[in-house]
Amino acid sequence: MIRYALVCGECEHDFEAWFASSAAFDAQSEKRLVTCPDCGGGRVAKQIMAPSVKSPKKATARSDAERLVAEFADKARDHVAKNFDYVGDDFADEARAMYYGETEDRPIWGATTPEESAALAEEGVPAAPLPRAFTPKPPKRARPKRDVN
Repeated sequence: MIRYALVCGECEHDFEAWFASSAAFDAQSEKRLVTCPDCGGGRVAKQIMAPSVKSPKKATARSDAERLVAEFADKARDHVAKNFDYVGDDFADEARAMYYGETEDRPIWGATTPEESAALAEEGVPAAPLPRAFTPKPPKRARPKRDVN
């Protein structure tokens, strides 16, 4: 597929259209099947176009918007890691215990199965998925020390 920038020779309207190939455009244009969407005129011509080829340098460079989003996500991950308790697979149980007043409220994060998440929602327990970009790496659990004899 190829996209052409086109211009109407009658009303000078600029528009774009897709074609299977360059030959397909030529064949349709000769038969006056390519028409202007504004005036319906059949004198349509290709405009000069620059190819959209990404160089390796451009492909790896981040735009300002991408950089800002990445910085925000870094800050969010850091905030969660420093201010929330990681409860791992016990998230659903911990959230319920806080909801029902069995333990003190505190910010937590962890993991649930889709079924556990649905059950929390059904019970009215306020919990929401943490977007992957904002999720810190879970802390490593301390291994018990072994006695060496």
